[in-house]
Amino acid sequence: MLVKNNMQQIIENNRLVLMEAAIVERLRRSSDIELHDELLNAPLIYEQNGKKALGKLYQEYVDIAFESSVPVLLFTPTWRANQSRVKNANISQAINIDAVHFMQEFRNSQTSHKNEIKIGGLIGCKNDCYKPNEGLSASEAQAFHSWQIEQLVLGGVDYLTAETLPNVNEALGIAKAMESTGIPYIISFVISRDGRILDGTNIIDAIEIIDSRTVNKPLGYLFNCSFPAFICPDKQPKKLFKRLIGCQANASSMDHCDLDGAAQLEAETVSEWGSLMLKLNHEYGMKILGGCCGTNGEHLRYIAGK
Repeated sequence: MLVKNNMQQIIENNRLVLMEAAIVERLRRSSDIELHDELLNAPLIYEQNGKKALGKLYQEYVDIAFESSVPVLLFTPTWRANQSRVKNANISQAINIDAVHFMQEFRNSQTSHKNEIKIGGLIGCKNDCYKPNEGLSASEAQAFHSWQIEQLVLGGVDYLTAETLPNVNEALGIAKAMESTGIPYIISFVISRDGRILDGTNIIDAIEIIDSRTVNKPLGYLFNCSFPAFICPDKQPKKLFKRLIGCQANASSMDHCDLDGAAQLEAETVSEWGSLMLKLNHEYGMKILGGCCGTNGEHLRYIAGK
């Protein structure tokens, strides 16, 4: 039986639930921090400067949520800490568990509203998140991702999230691995400007595939690492928004192939981004709103204050 762990109640009882804005992308542009080639920001939990840099970003996002009296969803810094990469990096095999403990210590450091902070165990696809042809089959994905998922659950996360998924088959395998834990989980796709997942699948079709092939269905679905307008909400069937519950959107309307690896920060105005996000919240009922590449606290403050 799925353990709700009050995640469902948080979504149902609030008009808005904030999700963190950019972490990796902001750290990448910091002159004081060096990201790991394989694991990106995960090893920072073992470094004094790294822990300080991570904590500063999380604190910024938490303070905005508290000021606006809304709950906030954070992630472990483990998007690339799958078993294969951890082995290749010759680092502690407990890095996912340690990342959960790092986040729990951060939450415990807050003087109030601790119950309004939920910690999600974050994973990504195995290969390039912008190349759907590199995606795993459902069975391969279930086998490959189970180790990391189990590590995050052992650490004590409140929920699980798989983000920036470009391929429906791999997403299905991840969902099947996550449902077996009994922990609430969220599946998040990366989409193109036509509102489809990068492998060409309509997002409503992808959701129906996963919902029909899991017993403990995802808590809901998100899209991330895409500009908010990419979902084309006015052209989507209304039933989509019963299951598409939020987004963690890029600040730029550029396509992924142009935005990925850009030398300079690309972003539309905060008000343009924020207006599109609030439309998804006010008109389509998408309650979980956060930021991806190019976003910061200013973006969260805009949507939390409206």
